[in-house]
Amino acid sequence: MRSTSRIIRIHRSPGDHVTTPRSCRGARAAAALAAGVLAVSLTACGGDDGGDEDKGGGTGGTGGTGSTVTLPKLDGASLEVAAVWTGAEQKNFKKVLAEFEKRTGAEVTFVPAQDPIINFLGSKVAGGAPPDVALLPQPGAIKQAVDKGWAKPLGAEAVKELGENYSQGWQDIGKVDGKQYGVYYKAANKSLIWYNAQVFENAGAAEPKTWDELLTAAQTVYDSGVTPFSVGGAEGWTLTDWFENVYLSQAGPEKYDQLAQHEIKWTDPSVKEALTTLAGIWGKKDYVASGALQTDFPTSVTQTFAGGDQPKAGMVYEGDFAQVNIGETKAEVGTDAKVFPFPAVGDAAPVVSGGDAAVILEDSKAAQALATFLASPDAAAIHAKLGGFLSPNKSVDPSTYPNAVQRKIAEALIASGDDFRFDMSDQAPQAFGGTPGKGEWKALQDFLKNPKDVAGTQARLEADAAAAYGN
Repeated sequence: MRSTSRIIRIHRSPGDHVTTPRSCRGARAAAALAAGVLAVSLTACGGDDGGDEDKGGGTGGTGGTGSTVTLPKLDGASLEVAAVWTGAEQKNFKKVLAEFEKRTGAEVTFVPAQDPIINFLGSKVAGGAPPDVALLPQPGAIKQAVDKGWAKPLGAEAVKELGENYSQGWQDIGKVDGKQYGVYYKAANKSLIWYNAQVFENAGAAEPKTWDELLTAAQTVYDSGVTPFSVGGAEGWTLTDWFENVYLSQAGPEKYDQLAQHEIKWTDPSVKEALTTLAGIWGKKDYVASGALQTDFPTSVTQTFAGGDQPKAGMVYEGDFAQVNIGETKAEVGTDAKVFPFPAVGDAAPVVSGGDAAVILEDSKAAQALATFLASPDAAAIHAKLGGFLSPNKSVDPSTYPNAVQRKIAEALIASGDDFRFDMSDQAPQAFGGTPGKGEWKALQDFLKNPKDVAGTQARLEADAAAAYGN
C-alpha cells in the first residue's frame, strides 16, 4: 500500500467513481509515509436513542488508558457479525467482539462469510436472515449494499465517533450519496515486500529501492540456491495487488485513476507495459516457488519463513497484515522477517491501501452501538495489540502496536492524513475486481500461468471490465 510524491486524496463521490485532486500536502504526506515504512527495515532489523449507558471497564482504550467511548446497556440483545476473515485474523477480531459483549451485555456471534461477500449477503437477505453487521472489503461493495437497500445509515453516535477519530478521507470513502454507511475499522498498507533476513544475509542480497535493484536481489537470492519469490496465486486478489503497485509506479496516478474507473481500456499501452514488467518476475524460470496457483495467501507467507536456511522462497509480497501469518512460524518480525517498501518501477515508489468497513444491515440499538465501538480507539487498540492489524483511527496510541515494524507502519499511515490511494480492484464492480474465478482475478491467474500472453490477458481484462462497468 504505499518515495511516493504521487499519492493523492481519495473522496467518495455520490456515484461509483472516486475523484483524486492533487495537493502539495498530499505529496508531503506521501513522502513521509514512504520514509516511515523505509525506516522500519533500517531501524527495526450508532443510534442516539436513550437507555442506561456505561463507560465500561474493559481493557481496551488507546494503550492502557481505559474506555473512551460511551456504550448503552444491551442485556438480552444479540447480534450477528459477518466477515470473510479466517484463522488468526478471525480469532483476533473475536476478542474485540468479546470486549463489546463485556461492556454492553449483548451477545455477539461471528458469522464466517465467503468471497464475494456481496453474494453471500444476498443469499442471507433472500433467506430473511441477514447478519446485523458485515465487514465489507470494497468501497464498491458498500455502494452495492446501499443500492440494493440492504445497508442502513450510521446513527449520530457512530458518526460522532468517526468525526473525532478519523481523517476526512477515511470518513468519505465510507459514504454513499453523502450519507455515512461505513466505519473503516481496518486498513492495510499493500505496498510492502517481506523477506527472510537469513536468506538475504546468506546470499549477500541488499534491500532494493528500484525495480532493477529488486531483480538484482532476486538473482542474488536465486544464485544462493533459494527461490526468490513466494506468490499466493490461488487467491486472485494477491495478483491484483502485484499489478496495482507496478501500474501505479510505472504509469502514474492519473492513469491509475482512469483505469480504476474504466475511463481508459485495459488494452491501453500502459497496461501492456505493466504486465510485461510483471512477467519479468512471474515468467522467469524458477523465480516463483512451485505450485503458485495452488498456494493460498497464508501459505505463501509461512513457506517464506519456515524451513530454516532453505525456505521455499526468500521474499513474499503483500501488506502489513502478513504479520499475522508470519506469527504462525518461528520467525520474529523485525529480526528474522524484515520488510521494505515496494520498489519504484517508475519515478516514484507506489503506495496502495485497502481496508474493511463495518456496515449495518439490520438497524437496531445494538448494531449502532457496535458500529460506534468499532469507530472508537478502544476497539482498534485491542486488535492492534495482537499484531497483524493496522487501524486508520488516528486516536490509537502507536505504542499499542506490538513491535517497531508495525508502529512505524501505523505512524506513517496516520501521518498521511486524507492522502492515500485505495486498492484499484476494490474500487471496481465486484464482478470484475472481487470475484474468485472471474474478471481480473481469473485473468491474472491465467497470466501467472502463462506470462508470455500479454495481449491475450489485456483482451480478456478489457472484455470483463466492459461487461462489469457497463461501458
